[in-house]
Amino acid sequence: MTVATVVTGGAGAIAAAVPFVASFKPSARAQALGAPVTVDISKLELGALLRVEWRGRVIFVLRRTPEMLATLGTDTALLRDPASEEPQQPSYAQNDHRSIKAEVLVIEGVCTHFGCAPAPRFEVGPADLGADWPGGFFCPCHGSKFDLAGRVFSGVPAPTNLLVPPHRYINDSTILIGADTGNS
Repeated sequence: MTVATVVTGGAGAIAAAVPFVASFKPSARAQALGAPVTVDISKLELGALLRVEWRGRVIFVLRRTPEMLATLGTDTALLRDPASEEPQQPSYAQNDHRSIKAEVLVIEGVCTHFGCAPAPRFEVGPADLGADWPGGFFCPCHGSKFDLAGRVFSGVPAPTNLLVPPHRYINDSTILIGADTGNS
């Protein structure tokens, strides 16, 4: 009788513990929100911007033209952190172009001031942004400006550069956003 009671009690305790322990596992929705996103850039033309979503945030993937890349060295006097010394990017993107490959920029499309969405403003010197505007991203909420590498201009409300999410190239035309092990 004692053995039967112990076995039945043990089985009952295990049966009760299994759902309790399983409840600690993230839901399918939570797992999907944090999962890496694969982006095909094979058809992304020069000067074009692609928007994708990762972890509920908009990610900008910009294929920069040679002219766009040329502005990155000329606007450093206008920038708050031109060398990207503050940690808004992984170490492999801490360079003048803030990317693994100079031609392709991957940044979060979220202003570092209050989280508004900066608008792509790639034209040089428009009347509303001034003759010294080299092209980049403009946040219409409070007027923050970022260059074509996502570096913040001096004297604007945004305190830091736009964030560079972890990412890597699977091949020449595919980027995996959300995982950066095994960079090519």
